[in-house]
Amino acid sequence: MDINQVRYFLNLAETLNFTEAARRSGVSQPSLTRAIQRLEEELGSPLIYRDGKDSRLTALGRDVQAEFMRVELALRNVREHSESTVHGRRRILDIAVAPTIGPAAFTAFFDDVLCQLPAVNINMHQLLAGEGAHEVLSGKYHACILPEAPRANPKLDIVPLFRERFLLACAPGHPLAGDDVASAGAIASYPYVDRLACEFHSQITEHLMNQNAVMQPRFSANREDWVQQLVAEGRAICIMPERSVVVEGIATRTIEGMSLAREVVLVSISGSGTPLEVRKLAQMAARHDWD
Repeated sequence: MDINQVRYFLNLAETLNFTEAARRSGVSQPSLTRAIQRLEEELGSPLIYRDGKDSRLTALGRDVQAEFMRVELALRNVREHSESTVHGRRRILDIAVAPTIGPAAFTAFFDDVLCQLPAVNINMHQLLAGEGAHEVLSGKYHACILPEAPRANPKLDIVPLFRERFLLACAPGHPLAGDDVASAGAIASYPYVDRLACEFHSQITEHLMNQNAVMQPRFSANREDWVQQLVAEGRAICIMPERSVVVEGIATRTIEGMSLAREVVLVSISGSGTPLEVRKLAQMAARHDWD
């Protein structure tokens, strides 16, 4: 097995087309085909079903693709690290965050990271629906900030950051803001806006229904800023994580009987192939005072 076979197979796995994979790899189709056949012989099993135009990866092929993506990422990290050392270039870290996680808890942390790692630039991205730890494993991002820990995986380094409760959010002048604790019944009597992006949507709905409070939102949104703007103007209320406020003019109150909370985590690749800067980022996150 050699590095070229890794590159050839990843191009084939992405395109599922031998001609296009060969073009991307800069080799002839027969050369790429022979390289894939040698790889399959070495591994002892087919990696791709060849059924005319309907080619697809086998189960082993999907596993090999995931592992080869890690290999490619490690090789890229080696090249980037070498270039940074030799030419004094900066390391760019691509970090993605779930859309329901607010920035307020992270500004001091990332300011500290930039101060202590002067050769690092950080690009922040927003995770799309359905994205998570897989995007770290695939090499799309160096790290992700998630609203809950993914399933245990020896390939992942998972650093717990902080725990945050789900609270009632309303305008400071709203009638419910006058008490420290709001009952589910009181919440059900006011216009409610539904946070469609909320990862704990079903648990919140279940709690309210158990309290005989049936919410009938007439406005729902994936965009957190839209939801919060309605709340800040006193046009509706919602239930949201306590540290996720991004719009001024929102008060939060405890909900009677609700103990629902989430633990925000930082996820990155574990092991020696991880860039030094990513390992330092994870170490700093583990030491940071998130309170």
